[in-house]
Amino acid sequence: MAQCVTKVELSISCENLIDKDVGSKSDPLCVLLQNVGGDQWAELDRTEKIKNCQKPEFSKKLLVDYYFEKVQKLKFGVYDIDNKSYDLNDDDYLGGVECTLGQIVSSKTLTRPLELKKGKPAGKGTITISAEEIKDTRVVSLEIEAQNLDKKDFLGKSDPFLEFYKPSDGGKWQLVYRSEVIKNNLNPCWRKFSVPLQTFCGGDFNKPIKVSVSDMDDSTSSDLIGAFTCITAKLLEARDHVVEFECIHPGKKQKKKSYKNSGIVRIKSCKIETEYSFLDYVMGGCQINFTVGIDFTGSNGDPKSPDSLHYISPNGINEYLTAIWSVGNVVQDYDTDKLFPAFGFGAQVPPNWQVSHEFALNFNPNNPYCQGIQGIVDAYRQALPQVRLYGPTNFSPIINHVARFAAQSAQQGTAAQYYVLLIITDGEITDLDQTRQAIVNASKLPMSVIIVGVGNADFKAMEFLDGDDGVLKSLTGEPAARDIVQFVPFRQFLNAPREALSQTVLAEVPKQLVSYYKMQGWVPVKLPGAKQE
Repeated sequence: MAQCVTKVELSISCENLIDKDVGSKSDPLCVLLQNVGGDQWAELDRTEKIKNCQKPEFSKKLLVDYYFEKVQKLKFGVYDIDNKSYDLNDDDYLGGVECTLGQIVSSKTLTRPLELKKGKPAGKGTITISAEEIKDTRVVSLEIEAQNLDKKDFLGKSDPFLEFYKPSDGGKWQLVYRSEVIKNNLNPCWRKFSVPLQTFCGGDFNKPIKVSVSDMDDSTSSDLIGAFTCITAKLLEARDHVVEFECIHPGKKQKKKSYKNSGIVRIKSCKIETEYSFLDYVMGGCQINFTVGIDFTGSNGDPKSPDSLHYISPNGINEYLTAIWSVGNVVQDYDTDKLFPAFGFGAQVPPNWQVSHEFALNFNPNNPYCQGIQGIVDAYRQALPQVRLYGPTNFSPIINHVARFAAQSAQQGTAAQYYVLLIITDGEITDLDQTRQAIVNASKLPMSVIIVGVGNADFKAMEFLDGDDGVLKSLTGEPAARDIVQFVPFRQFLNAPREALSQTVLAEVPKQLVSYYKMQGWVPVKLPGAKQE
């Protein structure tokens, strides 16, 4: 299922509405519809009605669930309300506009002329839609260490880990966070971590929090070393200085009069920070640069033969084209210049028929940019008969190509440019080791790699590159800094709706973008008003 990235609040105003009422101005209301497939539209929300007004500013906000991986087509309709019925069919239509939610959030404020029907303007009427994200984006960030913990293991020291609990409505303690285990150490220092404030204490700083330290024992359940309880506000005193708590084991305290504690837990730092979302970055001016790499290796089969993956059917499509359209249609809303570099790999290229692993589809290495998604499609169709499918299937040159641009952006030190590389391939990868290294290098840069596998090959190598089952490592053992690869086999979507492919392929990109900027500590270029603390 597609994950709702967040909720977006839309504010609507209009200017110069046409006048439908005799003797007075119109009484406008704006309704928001979302496309649910084909020509089907479903109402999501509507504003209040404003009486006698040709330039209304509606106070009721319209709420929409936002999904990055979907093209969410919206229709705004403005009506002159002359009766009390909910049905709008008996009210005068003052004009409307169709756009995507992606266009609104990337523009932040969008003004469009109203149309009575396609191509027919509604006088001089315009509609302005502005977007704001809704959610408490604060997190509690903690750095914690402990000293002189009790030794629990017979042969070694303890293997301590932390757990945080908050009281639930039923009076029980509910687990909020569990740390990693630090092996064989009585003075552990755990990794810095953050928990949404809502999750941590429901935003209530006077709520008690229980912190326990336990020894992880693989053969039995873990043993409690000790615990303490305090309110969130007490932890937050560690904003300025270290706060220490005695770690108490209730059983030992009862048994021994001389018992002091089972160690000291030191809160080195506890801060409330703002967690920026994907929309904060996009609406703050981050551009998403989209690049396509297409597999022209011999294993695809002769493009003239109907069983080739590059064969263009009489209705003008193949799996490569479908993948370009599906993914490109979503991403293009987030790129202002709509110029997309497109490359091929694994073919012999004219005039000297050398094998190339990053040739421009338009054969112009100095300017490999295509105008819009249609431009990529046209360049692909024109390149197909001009190259000879060959081999091997090397991914690393094209990943490194995009990484060079991403590295230049990263040097600016701002969250202004993010790169998405779509590789479409039949899956028989040759340079797996070099590709692993290229991905590990790219994981430190503002980029993501999407691989769509076409045809019926064995895609085990692709699944290996998609680090979902564990962290991808280079040949030398260096781990990827973050997961940046998403692999999707096209054949799973042959009978699915067209949107399903793009939704699955792009579902990870928002998280990947945020994880990069968070790792760098970069805030959005332009901060949303409410978050300028």
